[in-house]
Amino acid sequence: MEKKHTVQRISNKKRVKPKVRFNFMIIVIIALLSFAICFVFYMIHANVSGDVLDDDDDDVIPQTTAAVTEVPAGEQQSGQPQDATQAPAVNADIAYPLPQSDAKDKDYFVNSALVTDSTLLSIGKSTDFTSVFGSSQLGAANCMTVTISSSCGNVTPYETMQIKKPQNLYIMLGSDLGTSDTDEMVSAYTTLVSNLHNYLPSMDIYVMQLPPAAASSQTVTNDMVNEYNSKLLTMARNLGVYCIDTNTALRGADGALDTDYWSEDDGQLNSKAYKKIAEYILTHTA
Repeated sequence: MEKKHTVQRISNKKRVKPKVRFNFMIIVIIALLSFAICFVFYMIHANVSGDVLDDDDDDVIPQTTAAVTEVPAGEQQSGQPQDATQAPAVNADIAYPLPQSDAKDKDYFVNSALVTDSTLLSIGKSTDFTSVFGSSQLGAANCMTVTISSSCGNVTPYETMQIKKPQNLYIMLGSDLGTSDTDEMVSAYTTLVSNLHNYLPSMDIYVMQLPPAAASSQTVTNDMVNEYNSKLLTMARNLGVYCIDTNTALRGADGALDTDYWSEDDGQLNSKAYKKIAEYILTHTA
């Protein structure tokens, strides 16, 4: 038998594939549903655990202190003072005020410096504490702006100590009590101490409380002095530096400055007072 051959004819027409239509509304609906679901989960989590986007503003980031390089005398540091709000953490091991300790030898003053106003400006004439920096124009309120002249140049107390870099720094400021606003005094004082402590963390800083007012004082009372000293104690505690009660060392039985430590001639502390303070420093160290 003869086989039949089936011949398939190929059509010249191309097969047309079905077109896929893009519906934009479907995408919008899906996006809205996704957002709604996420929002619901967020609200549930926020009510249970607190707002997940809430930052802890109370965390303090410790400030990193850069290496310090020696600056020649008379030249000013190019770096700007640091922000006083970035203060070191409170040192729980420090007692306030600093209690009595074993007496140091007078050589202790070799590595120590004093920044002061007119209160202790002449202490070097009567004691071995000769590294004294200050002026009669210096006070607590202007301690970050007024310049003092010394071997380090005519610069601010902050810049002077940047250059000097003593191992122990003592500060007594407050001769402007009664003429300057107390809060402004403490604010500027805090900035100075904080900046120095941040710049030279290895340096021991001692905030010295103001001596009592003389009984005959008309402008400054001992209530004012005690209130100011209380704020200095709080400042020292908050900044993690030392505070010594040089007020008690010179106080008489009536709560005012002991008459043995007062010079009626010039209205200033006398040499006996300076020697008492130097002795107090040597017996109240960290």
